[in-house]
Amino acid sequence: MQTKLLDWYHINHRKLPWRDQFDPYKIWLSEIMLQQTQVTTVIDYFNRFIKVYKTVQDLAQADEDSVLKLWEGLGYYSRARRLIPCAKMVVELFDGEFPKDYAKIIKLPGVGSYTAGAILSIAYNIKLPAVDGNVMRVYSRLFNMDNDISDAKSKKIFEEKVFDTLPEDRRHYNQALMELGATICTPKSPKCMKCPIQTHCEAFKLNLQSERPKKSKKIKKKHVNVAVCYIKHHNKVLLMKRPGEGLLAGMWAFPVVEYDGRALETIQSYLKEDFLIEVDDIIEQSFTKHVYTHLVWHMTLFEMTSDIKVTVDYPQIKWLDYDELKNYALPKGFHKLLENRK
Repeated sequence: MQTKLLDWYHINHRKLPWRDQFDPYKIWLSEIMLQQTQVTTVIDYFNRFIKVYKTVQDLAQADEDSVLKLWEGLGYYSRARRLIPCAKMVVELFDGEFPKDYAKIIKLPGVGSYTAGAILSIAYNIKLPAVDGNVMRVYSRLFNMDNDISDAKSKKIFEEKVFDTLPEDRRHYNQALMELGATICTPKSPKCMKCPIQTHCEAFKLNLQSERPKKSKKIKKKHVNVAVCYIKHHNKVLLMKRPGEGLLAGMWAFPVVEYDGRALETIQSYLKEDFLIEVDDIIEQSFTKHVYTHLVWHMTLFEMTSDIKVTVDYPQIKWLDYDELKNYALPKGFHKLLENRK
């Protein structure tokens, strides 16, 4: 089975910029970008990023706002904020080389068991599994495993199963599993007749492909109405830095307030209490919906004016010319609102 899968991979795998060599820095960066993001989306981001930060040493000296700007649009920004501390640790503790020891690499910021396995197996051919959703889906069908992949305990079971089946060529085998899951053994309508290891697949033999992997129902997302406050003072617009924890942590954004029914009263009260700002001429400008992991924001952009250009100790704020906004990594939903302004 392993030989068939490897032969298929060498002929059919997608040509991706992080696969041109076994560079642990590129492998690490690509894996962080690929978390919860499609490969087709990541390619351009990766290429732009690697042009600016060619080495882990370059990234260790980077400015966070510059990194976030390059990341803008990829979402899940906590991933981006952990890049610099991770790079600094690699430079300061390991002389700029990603460690080959699992116990050491797993301590790097933002590196979990999957990322550690991917770096160590692909870069160094070390015998370790790299188990993500694609791999769990492939193995649940291949071996007709009925473990619930929504249960965190199941990952360890899949990791042990992959470990036991790893051939000598670990770097390509782990990538082949990921590739098969992404292109052939897909969540819906898997292309079983094109699968190179179909004859080994227990779920195919039993016609259980649609029932594997076993997965509990998703938690219902919470829907929230939020007002996004576009506050103008003459030719300036207020931007704030969000708290270091929680949704969109540490990002620059317009002030946001949840409301239920009376939006204008809520906006005025929130801005007066948190920013010492009194606003008027409040006009509803645009609307969009943005989906987060467990939350859906129904976002309305309200444009308003302030007679004074206030300053506050917390949160950190800036008054910017409109053209300056493009220099800051605004969350994707905010860009949609700006594009739809009247």
